[in-house]
Amino acid sequence: MAGFCKPELIVIAGPTASGKTACAVELCRRIGGEVVSADSMQVYRGMDILTAMPAPDEMRGIPHHMLGIADPSQKFTAAMYRDRAKAVIGEILARGRRPVVCGGTGLYIDALTKPLSFSEQSDERLHAELFALADEPGGRRKLHDMLAEVDPESAARLHENDVRRVVRALEIYRLTGIPQSAQVRQDARGEGDYEERIFALDWPRDELYRRIERRVDDMLAAGLIDEVRRLAADAARFPTAAQAIGYKEIAAALDGRMSMEEAIAKVKQATRNFAKRQLTWFRRDPRTVWIAAGNRSAAAIAEEICQRLQMKPA
Repeated sequence: MAGFCKPELIVIAGPTASGKTACAVELCRRIGGEVVSADSMQVYRGMDILTAMPAPDEMRGIPHHMLGIADPSQKFTAAMYRDRAKAVIGEILARGRRPVVCGGTGLYIDALTKPLSFSEQSDERLHAELFALADEPGGRRKLHDMLAEVDPESAARLHENDVRRVVRALEIYRLTGIPQSAQVRQDARGEGDYEERIFALDWPRDELYRRIERRVDDMLAAGLIDEVRRLAADAARFPTAAQAIGYKEIAAALDGRMSMEEAIAKVKQATRNFAKRQLTWFRRDPRTVWIAAGNRSAAAIAEEICQRLQMKPA
């Protein structure tokens, strides 16, 4: 009996401001595709400028999914993303179209393409309790010691200052009774639901940083300061906004805690640092095929991806 043929899933990844959306749109125009966003901040409504949500003219008539689907007052997990995105992908395939995942959130891409069963486990009270401990004097070391007792392999891999991942590893053990390291090995033996083809856009570092600075300038011109002012005025309803790069810096300037010039410089630096972390994430994934972007057009990059996929235009 013939084996089950998994559907192909094309992924356009890479750091912020690398031109992923334009490339994905061009690719979709060639192969009859639809974009499925993989951005952990663009899932939220009401933060379009802060999250650099693609505008209708950037979409060029190509359907985009998983944008603005959650209220900023709710926590949207990787497991929630996986379930919603898989449903959308199924609908795209049923229409005879090709799904193209586009985004820079590596955790979302992994949740979609790897069997990350442990990402489903969550408990708000435990989460808050562990982060509260981290804020106490010596709390970070205590958290790391707690992890070393139950999951020494994860503790050896994580620095005590990497509070978010230390907390997550502790949560996984507390909720499942199985160390995160053991679950990762178990999941690695499984298979995902798709035959994924992951491409990432690669820029010379200096040029990528210039693109980031232009992106921030464009966001400011589009009304970033006014958007942050609106979000800050209703902070209780928009707790997620505080996680977005640019919010706390601009909010601090609006409160008079720093100059706006200093805040903008901090936004650009924070975005550059974020891009470094994204590059590190994708470079450690052996599935990633890097595409030199340089000064090439999105159309030229999409054409190269088509050739690598051996796809003919739809």
